[in-house]
Amino acid sequence: MFLKRVFDLLFSLSLMILLFPLLFFIAAALLFKMGRPVLYRQIRPGLHGKPFVLYKFRTMNDLRDATGVLLPDERRIFPFGSFLRSFSLDELPELWNVLCGSMSLVGPRPLLTEYLPRYNAEQKRRHDVKPGITGWAQINGRNAISWEDKFRLDVWYVDHRNFRLDLKIIALTLLQVLKREGISAEGHATMPEFTGTREGMRRD
Repeated sequence: MFLKRVFDLLFSLSLMILLFPLLFFIAAALLFKMGRPVLYRQIRPGLHGKPFVLYKFRTMNDLRDATGVLLPDERRIFPFGSFLRSFSLDELPELWNVLCGSMSLVGPRPLLTEYLPRYNAEQKRRHDVKPGITGWAQINGRNAISWEDKFRLDVWYVDHRNFRLDLKIIALTLLQVLKREGISAEGHATMPEFTGTREGMRRD
């Protein structure tokens, strides 16, 4: 774990320095096209479910219907935001989360806090490690697989994590980003809401 943290620090800091021109360009383009805020901030559950502030580049507007309810994601993503998502560039500000220690480069993706009570005992184990920018589920289907398969892969990572596996996941993530695979579930901008695992599919 010490080696993982050292690698997280060195790799994320190096990436932020190397990609600073790109980060600046994206921020300037978002400011010009959509105005403020440039960054999207949201409370997400981290290690052992402890909340932290997640940072991403903004990819959606705040359009609402006549009753004040936000429109579906696919209607709120603006073109430049869709481009950022297609190459996972919206995730780059999470490097700051890695530097701060609330995230790791590799681990289960941090999901919504309202999902916490919906996990079964097996699925909750995904919070036994820090959340990551990428993970085992991201290189094995990402958003194109079911929630149950995604959580199964997350828990597999928790049980088998090691430094060599992390390096493999990072390398395969770069290939997947270039291929632009698994960005969204069929019929959705990202993934449908997780409402819980059906009783017959529980493992606990």
